[in-house]
Amino acid sequence: MITSVSIASVFVKDVDASKAFYTDVLGFQEHTDITLGDGYRWCTVKSPTQPELQIHLTVPGPPIPDDMVASINRALDAGNMFGIGVNVDDCRKTYEELTSKGVEFIQTPEERPYGVEAVARDNSGNWMVLVEPKEYTPADFT
Repeated sequence: MITSVSIASVFVKDVDASKAFYTDVLGFQEHTDITLGDGYRWCTVKSPTQPELQIHLTVPGPPIPDDMVASINRALDAGNMFGIGVNVDDCRKTYEELTSKGVEFIQTPEERPYGVEAVARDNSGNWMVLVEPKEYTPADFT
């Protein structure tokens, strides 16, 4: 039986730059950074408040076929890849803090039935959804 999610992978353009972005800008902590056989790099970061979930930062490459790698890189370059969603205590305040650090937002904080939501891009072009959650029911969407 599956008991939890422990790793989520995010494709990035440059592992070093992304690790710095996730740790220095977003406040994640480095978890693992090792190089394995054939130069494969295993780099993960984690939220200080959710250490059981690792975010695996990886450059697209083998065993992914070359045509798929090219497609992923085009999507990253266009800023059209989905990345992660994170909960925040105060979406508007977090938006201001991250904007002051140079983070690009493609949606400013907006009221939604489930809370306040903003959408940013990480330094590789992945979407990051920030949500200040609130209680809701299905009726809130009608």
